[in-house]
Amino acid sequence: MSLLGAELPSPPTDGVTALRFFADTPLLLASSWDGTARVYDTAANVLQGTFAAGAPVLDAVFESDGVVYTAGLDGAVKRYDFFRGAEAVLGSHEGAVKCVEWLPAQGLLVSGSWDSSLRLWDSRQAPGAAPVARVALPGKVYSMSASEARLVVAMSGRHVDIFDLRALQSGQPEQRRESSLKFQTRCVRCQADGRGYALSSVEGRVAWEFFDLDEATQARKYAFKCHRKNEGGKDLVFPVNAIAFNRPHGTFATGGKPQQQAPIPACRGSAQQCGDGVINFWDGEHKKRLHQVAGYPTSVAALAFNGAATKLAVASSYTFEQGEREHPADAIFVRDVLEAEVRPKARQPAPA
Repeated sequence: MSLLGAELPSPPTDGVTALRFFADTPLLLASSWDGTARVYDTAANVLQGTFAAGAPVLDAVFESDGVVYTAGLDGAVKRYDFFRGAEAVLGSHEGAVKCVEWLPAQGLLVSGSWDSSLRLWDSRQAPGAAPVARVALPGKVYSMSASEARLVVAMSGRHVDIFDLRALQSGQPEQRRESSLKFQTRCVRCQADGRGYALSSVEGRVAWEFFDLDEATQARKYAFKCHRKNEGGKDLVFPVNAIAFNRPHGTFATGGKPQQQAPIPACRGSAQQCGDGVINFWDGEHKKRLHQVAGYPTSVAALAFNGAATKLAVASSYTFEQGEREHPADAIFVRDVLEAEVRPKARQPAPA
């Protein structure tokens, strides 16, 4: 196996939008602009099944090992049972659905849309039934992540809403924040221990944030530069569109992705310089980079750790940031993760 990992067969034929492992299994879910959600058995390196959603799929999530939900560019929220071959449309938004999250403790699905709303769905109700709740938001949903206790929604206008899952149906956020990063949000992911979240933007930075509003806790938040390099005297900055935490160690990985709209400060240099195809591994608690893997054929569009953090799924996928042109085919790699890549390094004691 190469350093990049084993390439999965029958990859999506258009841009990969999301990757998710199911719990502690080798099952991997991939969604794509080609209108499919695909489930792979990464242990056997085989495609187990494909759901054709009928429109580009912007996100997908497991409910169980055989049931998935999809978020569609057509505004539809769908449920597909691979065992029964049964498809159902839970409902729809007025705009494209960008994100979905399954909330197992509540038995509900939450969808976030470009129509500036969240909707909660109960799959036990008849298809087409009204959502359990509708939540108005201050911006279009760009990224979303759930921990055991909270849901973080990152939106246009650098808005960030934090919801207590116990009160989600009330529609009132627990906290309403503005991103500490200056440019457009690309990705948000809750920390593995549930204490906060990491948020990335097009400016090649990641913010490390905490939920607790205590002054001492908030004093520990910070932002750092990543996915940058100096070439020919120019500082090349690559947007960070993928973040993935691993549960065992609480560290995380980021993937570089080209800027889709130019020119803005987040993408400088020639066309060949607008994507770095690099994964960085980070210890956010101690502000350290642990490891780097470079050489993916094109942009790193999505990342996912398995439950044990022994595998990392990587979507290498061109995102049309330079329009129609020749580009490497979309590919999904699953690489073995060495413990040294994800285990935090002990802080050295200060000299006596």
